[in-house]
Amino acid sequence: MSGRDARDRAPRVKNRAAAAVQITAEQLLREAQERQEPSIQAPKQRVQDLEELSEFQGRKRTEFEGRIRYSRDNIRAWIKYAQWESSQNEFERARSVFERALDIDPRSNELWLRYTDMELKARNINHARNLYDRAVTLLPRVDALWYKYVYLEELLLNVPGARQIFERWMQWEPNDKAWQSYIKLEERYNELDRASAIYERWIGTRPIPKNWVIWAKFEEDRNQPDKAREVFQTALEFFGDEEEQVEKAQQVFAAFARMETRLKEYERARVIYKFALARLPRSKSASLYAAYTKFEKQHGDRAGVELTVLGKRRIQYEEELAYDGTNYDAWFSLARLEEDAYRADKEDGEEVEPTRVREVYERAVANVPPALEKRYWRRYIYLWLQYAAFEEIDTKDFDRARDVYKAAIKLIPHKTFTFAKLWLSYAYFEIRQLDVTAARKVLGAGIGMCPKPKLFSGYIELEMRLREFDRVRMLYEKFLTYDSSLSAAWIQWTQVESAVEDFERVRAIFELAVQQSLDMPEIVWKAYIDFESGEGERERARSLYERLLERTSHVKVYISYALMEVSVLGGGEDEDGNEIEGEAGDPELARAVFARGYKDLRAKAEKEDRALLLEAWKAFEQEHGTPEDLAKVEEMMPTTRKRWRKAEDGSDMLVEYWDLIFPDDERDANPTSFKFFQAAQQWAAQRGGDEGEGGLSYDLPSDSDDDDDDEDETEEGAGTGAGDSAGNEEPMDEDD
Repeated sequence: MSGRDARDRAPRVKNRAAAAVQITAEQLLREAQERQEPSIQAPKQRVQDLEELSEFQGRKRTEFEGRIRYSRDNIRAWIKYAQWESSQNEFERARSVFERALDIDPRSNELWLRYTDMELKARNINHARNLYDRAVTLLPRVDALWYKYVYLEELLLNVPGARQIFERWMQWEPNDKAWQSYIKLEERYNELDRASAIYERWIGTRPIPKNWVIWAKFEEDRNQPDKAREVFQTALEFFGDEEEQVEKAQQVFAAFARMETRLKEYERARVIYKFALARLPRSKSASLYAAYTKFEKQHGDRAGVELTVLGKRRIQYEEELAYDGTNYDAWFSLARLEEDAYRADKEDGEEVEPTRVREVYERAVANVPPALEKRYWRRYIYLWLQYAAFEEIDTKDFDRARDVYKAAIKLIPHKTFTFAKLWLSYAYFEIRQLDVTAARKVLGAGIGMCPKPKLFSGYIELEMRLREFDRVRMLYEKFLTYDSSLSAAWIQWTQVESAVEDFERVRAIFELAVQQSLDMPEIVWKAYIDFESGEGERERARSLYERLLERTSHVKVYISYALMEVSVLGGGEDEDGNEIEGEAGDPELARAVFARGYKDLRAKAEKEDRALLLEAWKAFEQEHGTPEDLAKVEEMMPTTRKRWRKAEDGSDMLVEYWDLIFPDDERDANPTSFKFFQAAQQWAAQRGGDEGEGGLSYDLPSDSDDDDDDEDETEEGAGTGAGDSAGNEEPMDEDD
């Protein structure tokens, strides 16, 4: 609790609605301005005669003297005193006041400026000249005094006098702005030789790159290109050829090259750019390199532009690699850059050696990943593959390409991991060299050192292309000996045997496969059954389905089994092109399979699978059955009902869920109530036949009247008793 009184608090605003009359901030400011009281103004005095004037002047002088006597260091008071005397045309008195003030503070810039301004307003030119002379002698580092002094002399058309003042000023070596003012004076009166001499003196005082560039631009503007070149050459000799000196003189080099470009001396400009860039690292010459690139794009030929861009990108990649040698993306970019340059030179008809490209690849593959983990080697191994491809395709040096493959294989730790792509690329390289034996040796060595499914598949594909089926069979045997759980490998082997129409071997392979512990046995069984169905062997397919049902009773197996029984097997065309009719199916056998599957799934209480089976059965009956058969299946279709059950966390809370209710289950569990509901449905169907759809559903409404609670409790008790007598415990229905 704070000690503040509740009455000191601001009142609460209960009604926060907008006011009926709105006012803007502009209106508030205008009203505040209008309501301000007028300021107090001093009365105006009128002097009638000399006596009153003398009295007024005496009173003011007494007042000013009292002020300066009270604070002699207050220069503002002295200036006001002197300006008042000058306003009374008492210039002698004003000069006396200024001189007295200068005795107190002779280095006050403001005092000297006001003193000279007073003399100039009174047109006392010689007095002003004398004051400026005294001021610049006493304060030679105050530029404002020099500027006003020179401006006065030039205003009086005393150019020699202004030049003399500038000469006095230049002896103090002022800043660059003062030198430029002197040069502009000479330019205004067309004394360009004098201006050039002043530039030379200025450079001798402040030899910075900016001043050299300004001087050369001046010489160029007055149509003296030889003199401008001489200026630039002198500047470059002054700065030197070392890296630090050239870095400092980048502005001079850039300006020199731009001048040569303007004079259409493109070769001179190109030499200047190259001279500077050859002595500077890329990190210190970004702006100069950008200017050179722009120059080549504008005035160079295609080769020059490409060379410039190539050099720029090459330096950029080298900087990235200097920071991280294992940045394989940068190595790829640099290698492709060098390859493109090599190909471009070859297309132009030049005799070039791939030395630079090979050097880049050798540097790249020398950066071996630091860890023996395959994820670090994935990008690295592609450097070797690209290197070998370059040697094979571009240089046609096949021996060197073979050496690259061998070096890569020797480098990889095959006991830890390997790369099937490397082995296959090496093998196909030997195939392209028409050496099949060498390719087989490579793949055989790979399988012997580090067997891998992808390596087996590549080797098998190679032999398939060569139509060496005996070798393919041997490879599949070794493949499945290495890993017999690969379902895809078994299927691929059967496809090979089917292609050569060795069906007995296909069946033997399938029989051997289904006896193994497979990673995906369902696809092997499906392939086996599809094979027998495709051959028109219904009995064999039926036998396979029976064997599969002994292992699993999945709903999809029953559906597929039934559809096989009703489908047409065999058929096709004979050697003469005549169509052969296949063996028609038997809907009764298919219906028996559906009934068998429904019974099996019902026994296992698989409600979702039963619903799926009934949906497939219904579609079957719609296509192959009679209306009576279809109606029989529709009577078996389940309905959904909302129910409650206890939560799984052990609490007494009831959780709502939807359940599938099958008429068969209801008939067996509650035969009396089922007959009652069935009769009610028939009655409702007969009564509502003329009005469209009618009948009752097993889905009871979720909301019931409060008046029927007692009757529901009575029915619930009866139902519970029947359930207990039957020995079944089911979750509560919605109507419970």
